[in-house]
Amino acid sequence: MKRVEIPLTTRAKEEVLDITPEVAAAVRSLGVQEGFVLLFCPHTTAALTVNETADPEVRADFGRAFAQMVPSLPFRHGEGNAPAHVRAALLGPSLVLPVEGGRLRLGTWQGVYFCEFDGPRRRTVWVYALVEEKSGSS
Repeated sequence: MKRVEIPLTTRAKEEVLDITPEVAAAVRSLGVQEGFVLLFCPHTTAALTVNETADPEVRADFGRAFAQMVPSLPFRHGEGNAPAHVRAALLGPSLVLPVEGGRLRLGTWQGVYFCEFDGPRRRTVWVYALVEEKSGSS
């Protein structure tokens, strides 16, 4: 199975990055024409999601909403980043996205977001090609 890695550097404790151009470049690099790509975030305090990228205020809204949903409570996890683990678990570590004609097939306003909840850090997103293998006939 072919894989491309997208290196990321986050600059804030919590940050939402639009990684749609990087994912599109990974699709091209993998040579996927028709099929799907699997995106996987190998970090327990970060996540992936698809949402509107036309309005930059959506990213700020994410931060406010997550602060309300998962406030800094007296969690038992000793590292002090328990809210980051819970927030990442709410979104999840992976996405499966369709590819048609060599391009991501997203809705008009959709893009791919990397959500950092415990930065700043160096991060990675793995992109795997999921394409149907053509079997040869004997």
